[in-house]
Amino acid sequence: MEQFLQSIDALTIKFTLAAVLLPLLAFVLNMCFGARSNKFTGWLSTVAILVSCVLSALIFSKVWNGHQVHQQVLWFTIGNTSVYTGILLNNLSVLMLLLVSLIALPVHIYSIAYMRHDSGYSRYFAYLSLFSFSMLALVVADNLVLLYIFWELVGFSSYLLIGFWFTRDKAVIANKKAFIMNRIGDIGLLTAIIILFAMFHTFDIEKLFGPDGLVGKSSFITAQIEFNGQPTRFESVWILFASSGNRALPAIWQYIAFAGIFLAVAAKSAQFPLHTWLPDAMEGPTSVSALIHAATMVAAGVFLLGRVYPMFNSTELTILAVVGCFTAFMAATIALTQNDLKRILAYSTISQLGYMVMAMGVGAYGSSLFHLVTHAFFKCLLFLAAGIVIHQMGHIRDDNNLSIDPQNIQNMGGLRKKLPFTFIAALIGALALVGLPLTSGFLSKDSILIQAFEWSGDKSVFLKLIPVFALITTWLTAFYVTRMIVKVFFGDLRVAESTPALKVHITDGTWLYKVPLALLAICCLFPFFSANPLVYERSWLFGGFGNATNPEAVNIYHALVPVGVNILSILVIWYGYIIYTKRRANPFPQTGALFNLACNEWYFDSIYQRIIIKPLLALCRASFWFDRRIIDNFIVFFAKFSIGLARLAAWCDRNIIDGFLNLLVITVRTIGNFVRRFQGGKVQYYLYSMLVVILAIFIWIILDGR
Repeated sequence: MEQFLQSIDALTIKFTLAAVLLPLLAFVLNMCFGARSNKFTGWLSTVAILVSCVLSALIFSKVWNGHQVHQQVLWFTIGNTSVYTGILLNNLSVLMLLLVSLIALPVHIYSIAYMRHDSGYSRYFAYLSLFSFSMLALVVADNLVLLYIFWELVGFSSYLLIGFWFTRDKAVIANKKAFIMNRIGDIGLLTAIIILFAMFHTFDIEKLFGPDGLVGKSSFITAQIEFNGQPTRFESVWILFASSGNRALPAIWQYIAFAGIFLAVAAKSAQFPLHTWLPDAMEGPTSVSALIHAATMVAAGVFLLGRVYPMFNSTELTILAVVGCFTAFMAATIALTQNDLKRILAYSTISQLGYMVMAMGVGAYGSSLFHLVTHAFFKCLLFLAAGIVIHQMGHIRDDNNLSIDPQNIQNMGGLRKKLPFTFIAALIGALALVGLPLTSGFLSKDSILIQAFEWSGDKSVFLKLIPVFALITTWLTAFYVTRMIVKVFFGDLRVAESTPALKVHITDGTWLYKVPLALLAICCLFPFFSANPLVYERSWLFGGFGNATNPEAVNIYHALVPVGVNILSILVIWYGYIIYTKRRANPFPQTGALFNLACNEWYFDSIYQRIIIKPLLALCRASFWFDRRIIDNFIVFFAKFSIGLARLAAWCDRNIIDGFLNLLVITVRTIGNFVRRFQGGKVQYYLYSMLVVILAIFIWIILDGR
């Protein structure tokens, strides 16, 4: 039996490798041959992700709620440290593997039609395949080093997709902003990985965070610190009692590791304070927005929380809950006032990601992942529907030579009559986003709210506000979603008011548009997740991660929260409908401090501009001035001084040293010439010379004798 299981596991690993590597193969082929066979590239990438999706479903059926599959090989060795790499398949891995491929598939199909007239068609699908490969590899990586590599690759491929239309200045600015903000998070993640390795001497995710992992076995103790043999103070120590030897670090390093993880999550999943890149990322194609906002890049942060969840203590979880709740509320208020269709959905994504992070913080681990999955389907559906609307509004603009923004909902209206299929799909996605009964969003969102109230039972007054603000956010969501749907699909086409002879020739598009919307709309309904539309515990997905709550303690919340939330949500929807169909005047002022706060996105970009970017640019200018005026001038002075010194040395060499040598040469030459005259070879000259010498000596003796 054991041998049979091993063969099944080996086959599962092969399927996993194939599912991950097929998009990479499509990327390579598209980059190599895309220019020759332009339209073929879209189908190549689509077939690759389709096969990956089928394989992911097979892998999911083998592993879900079964035994874990983990296979490793030696990667490299540094000194005495051996690093292994491999594939880790558990409930979290296979769920994300299936989800990523399930979301990527309709996006690929949709993109074949949406991007067919774009000159960068082949390049687009190459980038899309690279992005899919990066995310699929990320979720099955079994060690922190490999996870970090694919974490970076996801960021890089998203940079390529956000700035796909690189001739547009806004797209270039947006992808730079996303890239820089994500680099901040990447530094945090790398710091956390280094600290974890320093403490536990392994990068293996299973050894670190598994059911019997080293992180779970570590603890904090207060130890007495000695200096020169004398006890000085007590200090909190992060310690692991292990058979291979006890290891310890000051407790502060655990909090630094948490801060690094938090920065990584905040950057990837657009949480406060690193959330401002996501709305600007809408400059990429709408199909890219659907993929990034649904189950891939922004979900990677929540996935990371799920991977390393055992390392967090109660204080750190509380921080996650507070930040997640604030992000959800803040983003929902901003979405109320936006007129750009894609920015409304972008802030909605930030808000829903805040729910997921908050759920992790309140201990609703399963509910957080449940909402991650349900949100993937209805947010992808809404973005693809928005893409059709924007595409058709672009046709109206071009056919009538108008100068309007096709993404501005103030120019829309009445499109349900022209785009009935898109309207129905968008309506289903909107109901799921609000979380009304019979949708998947009802199950996942109510599970978070119920567990948030249960968690707050014994907390301080401040922390009891977390579920309250989560409730308020739910009603804000109902309002801005109603505003969006009514302004886009109800009433009359507002752009026609200024152009009476407007030509409107728009449709829902071909089956390449409709099939993805239909598939996603089906997945937004409750039967895809649970046979019982009202009880989230009955969901197969929630059961895969266990029930972290005490059912007896939350019975009252099971009754009150869903009823209260949904009754008021329906009232909010009705009220929003009658306001934006002009049956009643809008009672909310479109001016004032609160409106301006939301309309200007809480001034975060302005604040960052003033307190970070401007001082940083001023520092750069000062550094540039110092470099040009001080460093460069010093170098120029030193160069001139060196040249002058070299010239002086050259003069001394030429006139003194060379002069002395030349004088010596002339003297020697003169003496030589003089002496040479005595060597003429004639005997009479020799005799004459000897006579002269003898006479000279004789005269000197005579004179000396005197």
